[in-house]
Amino acid sequence: MSIQNLEYPFRKEAADILNSGAAHALVLTGNVEDLFWLPSELSKTRCELGTYVPIIDYLRAHWGCSQSHILISYELHGPIRFVRESDLELMRQDWIKYRSGLDSNDFLIKRMTVVTDSEAKRLDAFKREFDDYLARCVEKPAMALKLMSEMCKVSRQAKAGDALFGKRLLILIERTDMIIPEAPITQLSEADRLRVTFCQDWFSDPDFLEADDSVVMVAETSGAINHRVIRLPQVLRVSVPSPDEKARAHYITWFNRNQSEGKKIKLWDTQQMLASLTAGLSIHALRQMLVAHVYDGETLGSSNVLKRVEQYIEGQLGEGVVSFKKPEHSLKDVIGFSQLKFFLKEEVIPRLCSTGLDALPGAAIAGPIGGGKTFLFEAVAAELGMVVLELKNLRSKWFGETDVILERLYRVLMSLGKVMIFIDEADTVFGGLRSDAHETEKRLTGEIQKWMSDPKLRGRVVWLLMTARIQNLSPDIRRPGRVGNLIIPVLDPEDSDHDEFILWTIGVVGLTDEDNWESLKEAMNGFSAADFGALRSELKAKANGTGKMTVEHVLEVVEETLPADIGQARRYQRLQALVNCTRKSLLPGTLTKVQALEQKEVWLGEIREIELEDLV
Repeated sequence: MSIQNLEYPFRKEAADILNSGAAHALVLTGNVEDLFWLPSELSKTRCELGTYVPIIDYLRAHWGCSQSHILISYELHGPIRFVRESDLELMRQDWIKYRSGLDSNDFLIKRMTVVTDSEAKRLDAFKREFDDYLARCVEKPAMALKLMSEMCKVSRQAKAGDALFGKRLLILIERTDMIIPEAPITQLSEADRLRVTFCQDWFSDPDFLEADDSVVMVAETSGAINHRVIRLPQVLRVSVPSPDEKARAHYITWFNRNQSEGKKIKLWDTQQMLASLTAGLSIHALRQMLVAHVYDGETLGSSNVLKRVEQYIEGQLGEGVVSFKKPEHSLKDVIGFSQLKFFLKEEVIPRLCSTGLDALPGAAIAGPIGGGKTFLFEAVAAELGMVVLELKNLRSKWFGETDVILERLYRVLMSLGKVMIFIDEADTVFGGLRSDAHETEKRLTGEIQKWMSDPKLRGRVVWLLMTARIQNLSPDIRRPGRVGNLIIPVLDPEDSDHDEFILWTIGVVGLTDEDNWESLKEAMNGFSAADFGALRSELKAKANGTGKMTVEHVLEVVEETLPADIGQARRYQRLQALVNCTRKSLLPGTLTKVQALEQKEVWLGEIREIELEDLV
C-alpha cells in the first residue's frame, strides 16, 4: 500500500547553494506556510504512506539525518531546538571550552583530572550560562539571534579533538519577516532595529562568510523582510513554489488512502482531473476542501472546486487586488468590428491559446473612450476558455506591501496552468516609469514588465491591456517581446459596421433598414459604440413598455441628445491608437507598408498640433 515518492526541487536547490559555499545565508520564500510530504522512513509516525508536515519539520527531517551537520531551528517565541539531543551536549561542551579560554589539551586535562573546587565551580558556571541562555531565548528573539551567532563562533574555533570538530552548523529561522520586519528604519521599534542591525553584522562578518556554517531563513515573501538584510549581496533567495499538478495529485491520493472505506472521496470525474482543476490551491487549502467534502458525503463537483480556487486566490492576494472575470458574451454577440473579429479569430486567438514558441505574450488594445474595447475583448477572453484574472489595484498604502502583493501574484501565476491577465485602464497601472514617479510605481511597472518577457511565463500567461491612452503606457511595455508584439486599435464603426450598429440600435423599438434608412444614417453619423449603446437604452426607456417607436420619434430623441465636450480628446486618443498600431491590415484603407509609415507621420503631425493647442 506504499505511495509514490515525491521530491521538492527547492530543497536540492538550497542544498546546492549551501554546499557549494555560494552563500551561507539563504532565504526560503513562497509557499512556506504549506504542508510537505515526508516518506515513512523519515516520518515520526512511521506510517507506510508517509505524512504531511510543515516546512520546518520537513527540512529538519531531511537535513538532520547527516552526522556531519548539527541542525538547529528557531521559531519566534519558541525555543532553540537541536534535532539530536547529543548535538546539544556537543555544543554545550565546546561552549564551556570557548568561554573558559582553555585550549583543547588543557580542557581535556581538566576534565580527566581532579580540579579544585573553584575551578569546578568556574566550569560549571559556564555550563549554567549556556543552559540559561537557551531558556531565556524563548521570549527574546534578539537574544536567540545573538546566541546562535555565538554558536557559529564556537563552531569556527573548534579544533582537532574538540566535540564540534568536523561538524557544520545549519540554523533554520522560522518566520524571519516577524523577527526583522520591513519598514523604514525610523519606524522600527528599538528592539526591531537591534535585530536588523545584528543580522546585518552577522551575515556580513568575514569570518562567517569564510566558514562552513549556514543560516536558512524562512518567510512567505522576501518583501516582508527588512531590506537592509534581504538586499545584502551575500544573502541569496530560493523560491518554494505552490504545489504543481503532480504534488496535488500526490496529496489527493494520500488523503483518499488514509480515509476509511465509507469516507472515500466522491468525485464527478477522476482524481487526476481534480488535481488539474485545483491549480492555484495550496495543500492546506486542498486539505480543507477535501475534509469538508468527506464530512458532507456528497459528490464534489467541478463548479465547487473552481469556486474554492477563486476564493483562495482572491484571499491570498487581498481584497480588491484581483477578481475572476467571467464574461458571458462571445464574439458572436459583438456588433460590428467585422474586420477586427476576423483578424482575432484567424490570427490572434490561436496564438494566445498556444503554449509553444509561437505563443503571444499578450496584446495592448488602444482606442478612444467609448469605442467598445472592453466589451470586445471580454468576448475574446470568453472565446479562449481560460482562467481570466482582472487586476484591479496592486498598490498598497502600507510600506513594502506592494512588493509582497507582487510576490504572491507571481506565485499564483506560476501555479495556474494557463491564465489571462485582463487589465482595464492599463495606463493608470503601468505608467509609472517617469522620472517624477514614486519609487513604488517604478518597481511595480518594472516588475510586471519583466514578467511579460519571462520565459517561465511565456505560453502560460496572456496579458491583455486595455487603454484609451496608449501613449502613457511605459515604452518598455510597448516594445516587441511584450505586448508590443501586438497593439490593436479599436476605432469607431464605419461603413457596414456602422450600419450594423444602427440596425442593432433601432431594432429595440421594432424598426428596420426599410424605415427611412438614410435619415437614420445621417442622424447617427460619427456615433461611437458607446453612443449607440446609450441611444439604444434611451429608446427602450421611451418606448413606454410597448417596444415600438416611429422613425420620427427616434429622430427626435437623437436630435434632443447633445454630445459631451470630449470630441477633441477622442480624436487625440484615436490618433495615438493609429500611430501605435503594429499591424498594417488593422489601419483604415488598403495601404502598402511604405504608405502606412507615411500615413503614421501625418497622424503624428496632427497629434503635435493638438498638443500645441492644449499648451496655449
